[in-house]
Amino acid sequence: MSSLISMIENGREAGRKTVPGPILLLGAPGVGKGTQAKELVKLWGIPQISTGDLLRANVARGTELGKVAKEIMGRGDLVPDTLVNEMVAVRLQQPDTVNGFILDGFPRTLNQAGWLDGRLSGQSESLPVVAVSIQVDYNQLLRRITGRRNCPVCQTIYNVYMKPSAVDGICDVEGAALVQRADDTEEAFAERMRVYAAQTAPVVDHYRGLGRFAEVDGDRAIDVVAAGIVAAVERLRAE
Repeated sequence: MSSLISMIENGREAGRKTVPGPILLLGAPGVGKGTQAKELVKLWGIPQISTGDLLRANVARGTELGKVAKEIMGRGDLVPDTLVNEMVAVRLQQPDTVNGFILDGFPRTLNQAGWLDGRLSGQSESLPVVAVSIQVDYNQLLRRITGRRNCPVCQTIYNVYMKPSAVDGICDVEGAALVQRADDTEEAFAERMRVYAAQTAPVVDHYRGLGRFAEVDGDRAIDVVAAGIVAAVERLRAE
């Protein structure tokens, strides 16, 4: 067995022995947070909690929180931290979070991080949040995002730089013309990166200062990145 495969298997074995607790995945747009969250869900059997999913679910179900959020978003305003915190609080009461959960898109601000830490510290059985940041070079992220093309029929995703279709601009499966999302342009990406950096820097500093922060190289194979995250969580939980 190669050293690389051994590292992956050792990481997975460590994951089985670890009670993961709350994990915050950080990373710029395009680093693969969603992909890695799914890997960790399979490994540890804990849920992924996305604030975007929570918002959509509450609005769709017509909950009291969802009705308030729908009204706010209908005015074109941002949903305030207090409302997002309430939705997260309700979700954390579900029994599938007992061994931990993977946070995606929350906490996005320092206020949200403070609220979450305070809530978890008030629960004697809960571990504190550990934050793992997936790092990918800016130019590589730019290629991932701006090169992305979607088939409007079968939803297959291509990349003109890394995974091109056989015929330029045409889906291999459906023969349909591929499309680029409006927010996959270089200008839109630059703005998303600016907003991400401004919002996330205080959250990173917060968890780094608490000694509950690690970085992993995200420009590698999916399994290798997942093993790196597992190793980081194992190390942070042991400290």
